[in-house]
Amino acid sequence: MAFRPLHDRVLVRRIEAEEKTAGGIIIPDSAKEKPSEGEVVSVGSGARADDGTVTPLDVKAGDRVLFGKWSGTEVKLDGEDLLIMKESDIMGVLG
Repeated sequence: MAFRPLHDRVLVRRIEAEEKTAGGIIIPDSAKEKPSEGEVVSVGSGARADDGTVTPLDVKAGDRVLFGKWSGTEVKLDGEDLLIMKESDIMGVLG
C-alpha cells in the first residue's frame, strides 16, 4: 500500500466482530454494531510541538487497538475499507 499518514495520524483496519455469540446464536448483519477494535496498518512520523520537535507515536504498525465508536474518517484504499484517525482517538493497545 502506498499510503503513509501525516504527523500524528494512524491508519487502522477494523477487525470484524464474531458472527456468533458464546451460546451459538448467529447475529444478523442488521443487528451488529461497528467494531471498535482494529489493527494499525501504518502510522505518521509523530506530533510536532510548538518548538518544532517531533514526538513519536506510542502505537506502531501491527498493534491491536481499541478506539471510539465514531472515531476516524472512513476511506477506501486499494479496495479495502480503512480508518484514518488521530492517535488521541485511540483508547489503548491490546496486549
